[in-house]
Amino acid sequence: MTRPDPSAPPAPTRRAPETTGLPTLEDVARAAGVSLATASRVLNGSTRKVADSYRERVERAAAELGYSTNVSAQAIARGTSPVIALLVADIADPYFGLIASGVARGADEHGLIVTISVTERDPAREARTLRALRGQRPKGLILAASRAAEASESDTRHEIAEFARTGGRVVVLGAAGPDTRGIEIDNRGGAEMLGRQMAALGYRRAIALAAADGVHTSDERLAGFRRGFADRDGVVDRVYRGDFRQESGAEMMSAALQDGVEAGTLVFALSDVVAIGAMSAIRAAGREIGHDIAVCGFDDVPSSSDVTPTLTTVHVPLSDVGHEAFRAVVDEDWTPGYLALDVVVRESTPPHPAAQESA
Repeated sequence: MTRPDPSAPPAPTRRAPETTGLPTLEDVARAAGVSLATASRVLNGSTRKVADSYRERVERAAAELGYSTNVSAQAIARGTSPVIALLVADIADPYFGLIASGVARGADEHGLIVTISVTERDPAREARTLRALRGQRPKGLILAASRAAEASESDTRHEIAEFARTGGRVVVLGAAGPDTRGIEIDNRGGAEMLGRQMAALGYRRAIALAAADGVHTSDERLAGFRRGFADRDGVVDRVYRGDFRQESGAEMMSAALQDGVEAGTLVFALSDVVAIGAMSAIRAAGREIGHDIAVCGFDDVPSSSDVTPTLTTVHVPLSDVGHEAFRAVVDEDWTPGYLALDVVVRESTPPHPAAQESA
């Protein structure tokens, strides 16, 4: 019987190969001492059985090498990727930030990834982004600020149809279309409740700060507010047009102040972000927010309760909207649910002096 020579050097142990750049699947297979096919089955989610001993070796080698799965390659092989693509108009707008948080919550629950693209409400940019995303083969698309429903946006509608044709799911915040599922926020109904509540507080004259004519969300909110406000003979005297940015709210309010705003007037802004911009312009003009010029918004973003005075608004459960949009992507049996909106009266709309005098 031959005994090992204690003076001999120890036998070499298997070491992970040195690699340049990112480690590949071949590097993992070599380090684990298994075939490329076995490494692929372990790391790419194959349903084929792999022995536990081999699985442990592959996973250990992948961790030591810092290997991560090539999602693009998986998308080519499977026809889709574990990615949900979210398109927003403005990532700095808290409205879209809250929606994104809801989408991300759903993705985390299902082990998926969310990517976010910004369109800046530019239809041409939206169409280009959709075209590029089709090549990435995401599992689904969520369009949080699409103008695809407008008759002029044929390029966007074409890209949506092409994505749906290949088996992808498209969800829009708005009415469903031939190739999309829709998550509808009751903008008209929420604004109508707000208008009715403002009239109940004694306001009878209002100025509206809205987006361009034809922008669906703005049109719905303005129409609803007018109807609710008119229930007690309230009248929207003037409508100023801009966009959804805070700077636009300040610009529209400045224009209104130059035209003259009587004490006791109510300002209805299409969103909290616009309303906060309007409040800054009112202060800059030396006017008081509340008893002098009242202001209300829509959405109930976190900053609406942080500003001074706190802002009256309509609460929209935006994170839940995002989560519901995610569910509409992944759940084959999904059916539209009801998302309740509520008026939140705060310091920016105290009871109108005339109402207090008649009480």
